[in-house]
Amino acid sequence: MKKLSARRRHPLAAVVVLLLALAATGGLYAAFAPASQAQADDTSQSLAIDEGKKLYAVGCASCHGTGGQGSSDGPSLVGVGAAAVDFQVGTGRMPAATSEGPQVVKKKNIYSQADIDQLAAYIASLGAGPNVPTSAQYGPDGADIAKGGELFRTNCAQCHNFTGKGGALTKGKFAPNLEGVDPKHIYEAMQTGPQNMPSFPDTTLSEQNKKDIIAYLNVVNSDETENPGGLELGGLGPVSEGLFAWIFGLGALIAVAVWVAARTAKAKKS
Repeated sequence: MKKLSARRRHPLAAVVVLLLALAATGGLYAAFAPASQAQADDTSQSLAIDEGKKLYAVGCASCHGTGGQGSSDGPSLVGVGAAAVDFQVGTGRMPAATSEGPQVVKKKNIYSQADIDQLAAYIASLGAGPNVPTSAQYGPDGADIAKGGELFRTNCAQCHNFTGKGGALTKGKFAPNLEGVDPKHIYEAMQTGPQNMPSFPDTTLSEQNKKDIIAYLNVVNSDETENPGGLELGGLGPVSEGLFAWIFGLGALIAVAVWVAARTAKAKKS
């Protein structure tokens, strides 16, 4: 007993007890904290879905159906994913002002980003689809601009013009101008293929490919980028260039033909 009492009175006894207490506390936290965090995340996600459902019922259900199944006025939203919602609502295309017309155009956004996130959470709960990309996915870090230009000219320039200025399609439709568009929305458009645009999933254009294309567009549309060819005619390609050739080129030929005819007539008279 005397030996035990001596050990208890040892100067290091308090330190040993404190270390054991800290170890026990750390073990209990490691055992229970992850479950608590996961439960908190699930609760937060459930609240976002509930709030998104309310927003959907007010602004979207009249066209897309009460459960996102679609109707004669709007397509089904089951499986489109959060990225489609973030793009369509974030660019103001949805809610659409009217169902008439060749295509829905970009307009001022009426929802906050928090509302968009809640709508996206609800739509994502209806069926798996592309997620909203992170800044690391569409940011310029690690991008190959030259490769992006090659990919853009191969896959996108047919509609958007090689400088991304947009272009006309059939039946009044058009490919929009990409100047000033948020890189996140460009990434989401490639993921989801809105309206007339085909989709480019990662099996077609990898995440790195999309990053490269966005980096190329950022450089092309930058105010600091000069056109080495001089006057770019708006970057509209064969439309404006053909008009220029028609007016000035053909006009010059007509003027020459008139001059030659007049000279010939004078020669015959003399």
